[in-house]
Amino acid sequence: MSYEPSEPGEGPRVAIKILVAGGFGAGKTTLVGSVSEIRPLRTEAYMTEVSVGVDDVRGVEGKETTTLAMDFGRITLSDGVALYLFGTPGQERFWFMWQELSRGALGAVVLVDTRRISASFGAIDFFEQRAAPFVVAVNCFDGGHAYTAEEVRAALDVDPQVPVLLCDARFRASAKQVLVALVEHAMRPYEQDAPRTRTADRI
Repeated sequence: MSYEPSEPGEGPRVAIKILVAGGFGAGKTTLVGSVSEIRPLRTEAYMTEVSVGVDDVRGVEGKETTTLAMDFGRITLSDGVALYLFGTPGQERFWFMWQELSRGALGAVVLVDTRRISASFGAIDFFEQRAAPFVVAVNCFDGGHAYTAEEVRAALDVDPQVPVLLCDARFRASAKQVLVALVEHAMRPYEQDAPRTRTADRI
């Protein structure tokens, strides 16, 4: 797969909004930052004693920062299609923001941390209830137990047509593969009756 950002001064021909969702500490900020061709916008703040007893940090006790509003990044495909990435806050007390952030989005990546797999249930329920396209991306953390994609699918009880992928959010190539899978999954219903060029061939 090639990666060719647009020439300076050239705007994208098509803009697509994508959400990056998931539980607290699943790696959403990391994924947006690893794949973005621009300096990502982050709204992180250091966690304080105020969050003790409010945010569930079991399994991620070493986490020092948290996203308060959203992360934002952009990746431009070689055919002039720009993916605008909006990372959602993971804490349950900020879930009210998801409704606004999801407006106009093609679909979502739901990042899953197998150390805290139940933390992803809220995001999956949110997109299932709205019949919104999404893929599940299992973020493979160092030191975490290795599960297969099918084991995670069974644990999450997601529909068979929902793609479940293993990834490492720290690496651009891995993050791009997840985004490609989402775009292809979301566009599949619209392309069934038309000649199809794989999105993967255009990145």
